[in-house]
Amino acid sequence: MGIISMIVVGFIVGLLARAIMPGDQNLGIIMTIILGIAGSIVAGYLGAALGFYAAGQGAGWIGSIIGAVIVLFVYSKVAQKG
Repeated sequence: MGIISMIVVGFIVGLLARAIMPGDQNLGIIMTIILGIAGSIVAGYLGAALGFYAAGQGAGWIGSIIGAVIVLFVYSKVAQKG
């Protein structure tokens, strides 16, 4: 059940991050799920580095969304056509 819940939470977090981030992101459902999962991972590591979370503690919903927005911002800058 852990993998399925991770996918569902990743999808919800990815959708919310795409709604918050201005502009048009042409991401499919799989990339949206990966975005949400990556955002949760980034938020967990960044929160632990800043002292918000203990080592191994997962990020909350808001932290995951902020992490996903950061990942989406970096992705949009890397994928931006010159």
